[in-house]
Amino acid sequence: MPYLREIMTDGHPALRKVAKKVRPDELSDPLVQQLIDDMFVTMYKAPGIGLAAPQVNSAKRIFVVDLTDHDPDDDEAEHGPLVFVNPRFTTVEGEVTSVEGCLSVPGMIGDLTRHERVVCSALDRNGKRFEISGTKLFGRCLQHEMDHLDGVLYIDKAKDIRPAVTDEERAALAESEGESGNEAVLSA
Repeated sequence: MPYLREIMTDGHPALRKVAKKVRPDELSDPLVQQLIDDMFVTMYKAPGIGLAAPQVNSAKRIFVVDLTDHDPDDDEAEHGPLVFVNPRFTTVEGEVTSVEGCLSVPGMIGDLTRHERVVCSALDRNGKRFEISGTKLFGRCLQHEMDHLDGVLYIDKAKDIRPAVTDEERAALAESEGESGNEAVLSA
């Protein structure tokens, strides 16, 4: 049965370590499957749209994403729930700047430039390789979670890091954390 895990916040050493690759045979380990289930439960409860294993104090190259019904006007709303094991980008294109937040840096936002489009190759929770393209919020979420696997927080790259204090910033932060609103901010 899945359970809620604590989300590590900035200052915890687990967030600054490069996560280790998962051997394909490890995916049959019930503890790895439990970790994945726990990550989804923890992400939904936070609430968030993505969560990387280091955020729950596990040094494995795994992250989960779910943008299902996140924005009904977005053609990418079907992206989830997805599990990415040993992900890597095979294509990165363009640049886009947006506001981001993070469950591991609660209440803060910053302006960050990321790739406009990425193609990510990974294993799913059963060890099957897949490839998926991401733009808009989904593409930024993939990049945000990949950074977590490399021990990088968005605050390492962002400019104008600040508390979400205005109504617009709070609404954007809420949206990025999986609540209704606009897609101005990413928080995973």
